[in-house]
Amino acid sequence: MTITTGNTTKPPLGQQAAGVADHAAESATAAIRSTQNVANEAFDRLSDKVEDARSRAAPLLDRLTTQAEVAARRGADVVRDTSAQLRERAVQASDTTVGYIRDEPIKSMLIAAATGAALMALINLMGRSRRD
Repeated sequence: MTITTGNTTKPPLGQQAAGVADHAAESATAAIRSTQNVANEAFDRLSDKVEDARSRAAPLLDRLTTQAEVAARRGADVVRDTSAQLRERAVQASDTTVGYIRDEPIKSMLIAAATGAALMALINLMGRSRRD
């Protein structure tokens, strides 16, 4: 049934409501698609930026790793060299001490006895101060 008012013919109110509802649904669908497109573009831009940051960070990380390895090697070399020098000095001190004892046995025994007596006096003194 159509309603006629004057010179214009309008569809029934139910059909008008259905048309408005269809139009609203189409508009909502279009808005959702538009929002999805904007979101997809934003995610694509973000993904590109993340990939760009990753590609820039990789050489930096490689460089830092290389520098850390070089520093570790240098440290190990310094420790090895210092250890060798200390070992050499200890051997020299030992040889010098043995040579002195061989050349001056009586003097060496007196020095050892005096050192032992000084250590015992120090130990006794420390023991007394703890008791007091």
